[in-house]
Amino acid sequence: MKLSCTVVAAVALVGAALEMRAALVNGIERVVHDAVITRQDVEEETLSAERELWRDYGGQQEVYERRLAEAEHNNLEHLTERQLILHEFKTAGHSLPDKLIDDFLQAEIRSHGDRMTFIKTLEAEGTTLERHRQRIREQYIERAMREKNVSSEIIISPHKVEVYYQEHHESYNLPDRVKLRLIVLKKSSEPDAPQAREMAEEILAKLKEGASFAEMASMYSEESPEIKLRQEGGDKGWWGKGELRKELDEIAFSLKPGERSGVIETAETCYLMLVGGSDPAHYMPLSEVRDQIEHDLQDQERARLQKQWIEKLRKKTFVSYYY
Repeated sequence: MKLSCTVVAAVALVGAALEMRAALVNGIERVVHDAVITRQDVEEETLSAERELWRDYGGQQEVYERRLAEAEHNNLEHLTERQLILHEFKTAGHSLPDKLIDDFLQAEIRSHGDRMTFIKTLEAEGTTLERHRQRIREQYIERAMREKNVSSEIIISPHKVEVYYQEHHESYNLPDRVKLRLIVLKKSSEPDAPQAREMAEEILAKLKEGASFAEMASMYSEESPEIKLRQEGGDKGWWGKGELRKELDEIAFSLKPGERSGVIETAETCYLMLVGGSDPAHYMPLSEVRDQIEHDLQDQERARLQKQWIEKLRKKTFVSYYY
């Protein structure tokens, strides 16, 4: 009986050990030299992106899950690169003064008011002060090592810019555009609310009498955090053909500069429109896009050099993958 109990206990202990080992392995994503990247590390790195994705795609479960999986994969790769860089930093015998990190951390604490408030903020994000301090240190080293090994001063020759422009000429084709001012009046289901159509007709009458479109927009147009039409006097800037909703697009490109529409009514909104200018379709000349092309080519070259450097680190560092 005693032997039987001993055997049962031993089996239970072995089973518990195997379960703990399985849980540990399941929690590991990568091992870079002697540094372990855990599932928690990836989730913490993805937290802010996850919130943004939920805000943008919370109602589209399939899209949300796909985008979240992509973000987690990208962050796992980034964390792997960081550990490769940290190992290179350590192997090369470099050091980082603690005071540098402490000063940065203290500035963060002050920005949150006091130490306890900052600690509570970190706890809400699922991390600790010490873990956050370590992350700051690692990020600082990563940034410094990337800058040291891949120069920020990348020279792109004028000839290379010109060749790129010729090869991507179609990318610099601007469609027909119009410059618009809009007065936006949203319909309301409230019985006592002003009727959008009636108000639009009244505003149109004032415009015909000589009232300023910008002033009318500032007084009557509906506000929203994105558009802020009142403050801008209804200015919507330049719009290419096909960028507006169909009802507005057709009318906008039928008007000449200085012309005004009548009341444009949709199921939810009434609009009044003024075309402030027009710009026919054309290719942007090299002189207008040279700086942007040079900047883009610098970014491409920097990314290529960064990738080349990281691949060298991979070849001389042990990396174990867990799937």
